Amino acid sequence: MLGNISIKGEVSNCKYHGSGHVYFTLKDEDSAISAVMWKSQVPRGLQFRMQDGDKVVVTGSVEVYERGGVYQIYARSIEKQGEGDLYQKFLKLKAELEELGMFDDMYKKPIPKYARTVGIVTASTGAVIHDIMQVTHRRNPYVQLILCPVQVQGEGAAESICMGINRLDDMGLDVIIVGRGGGSIEDLWAFNEEIVARAIFECETPIIAAVGHGSDVTISDYVADRSAPTPSAAAELAVYDYNALLDRIGNMREQLSYGMNSHMEMKRQEIANLCKNLTYLSPQSRLNEERQRLVNMENELRASFDRIITEKRNRLALVAGRLDGLSPMKKLSQGYSVTLNASGQRVNSVSAVKAGECVEIYVKDGRIDATVSGVRKEDR
Repeated sequence: MLGNISIKGEVSNCKYHGSGHVYFTLKDEDSAISAVMWKSQVPRGLQFRMQDGDKVVVTGSVEVYERGGVYQIYARSIEKQGEGDLYQKFLKLKAELEELGMFDDMYKKPIPKYARTVGIVTASTGAVIHDIMQVTHRRNPYVQLILCPVQVQGEGAAESICMGINRLDDMGLDVIIVGRGGGSIEDLWAFNEEIVARAIFECETPIIAAVGHGSDVTISDYVADRSAPTPSAAAELAVYDYNALLDRIGNMREQLSYGMNSHMEMKRQEIANLCKNLTYLSPQSRLNEERQRLVNMENELRASFDRIITEKRNRLALVAGRLDGLSPMKKLSQGYSVTLNASGQRVNSVSAVKAGECVEIYVKDGRIDATVSGVRKEDR
C-alpha cells in the first residue's frame, strides 16, 4: 500500500546536495515526514526549483530508513501546488516592513571595529554559544562575552528573544549577536515575528543577526545592522583578531620607525646643506673671497706691470742703440767735428760760409773758434 502513494504538504528545510540528491521535509499543520529524491529521479520527476514554503504533491514510496529507524518518503515525482501559509505570511510581513523602511541602509548602525563587550541572545545550550565562544577565544580572549539565554523556538520564543535584546541593550555593550542554529521554517519562525523585528530595529546597540545556516533567511536578517550566514561568522564579524592587530601594530611601528629615520636623515641632509650655504654666504666667507680676489688681481697687475716694464726696457734699449748710432758725440769721439756758421747753422756745404766769417768748430773735447780765410768748392 505504501509502495505508490501521494502526499500533499508544505516543503521545509529543503537542501540540494552536492551529489545531486534533494532532501526536504514535507509537513502540514499536525505532522511532518522526511523526504528525499535521488539524483536519477530529478530530471524527469522535478520540473521546478523547489524551495521552502512550496506546497507540493509528492508521489513515491514510504519506507523505513534503517540507519535512523524513521519513516521517509522516496519521491519519484514532485508537483507544485502553491506556496505554504507560513511562507506567505513571511512574504507579507517582509513586504510590510520593507515598505516602512525598516530594511533601509540609512538606519543600519556600523559594527564597532574593536568591540570589547559582546552580548549574545540565544539558547544557553547547543552548538551556537559554543561556536561563538570558540571563535572569540581564538580571535581575542580579552573580549567579554555576556550571554542572555532565551527560548529560540516554540510558543513564547519571540517574546523571550525581545526580552533578551532589551536587557542587553540596557547594558551599553559594544555589539549584540542574535541567532540560533539551522532548522525548518517552523523552527526559525520566532525570528520572523514582527515584535522581534521591531526590537532589533529599535535597539540602540548594533546587532548582528546569525539565524540558521547558509541559505536560511529570516526577517531578523533584513532588519539587523549586519547579517551573518552562521553564528561562527557572526563572531568573526563582532570580534577583532587580536594577533592580527598586534601584527598590524608591529608593521605600523616598523613603518613609523622607518619613516621617522628617513625623515630625520632627510632633515640632517637639509641642515648640512643649509650650513654649507650659510658658510658660503657668511660675511667672513665673502670677505675671504674678496680678499683672495684682490690678491689675485694684485698678482695679475704685478705680472702685467712686469711684462709692460720688460717690454718698455727692451724697446728703450733698442731705441737707445739706434740713438747711440746717431749720436754726434759718438761721431766726435771717432775724430769727426761739427762746424757752425755765425748764424749757428751746421756747415755742411761751402756755400754756408764765406771768407772772413767767424765759425765754431766742435771737437771731442771742446770748441775751436776760427775765421774762414777762404772757401773752395770742389766737384765730385
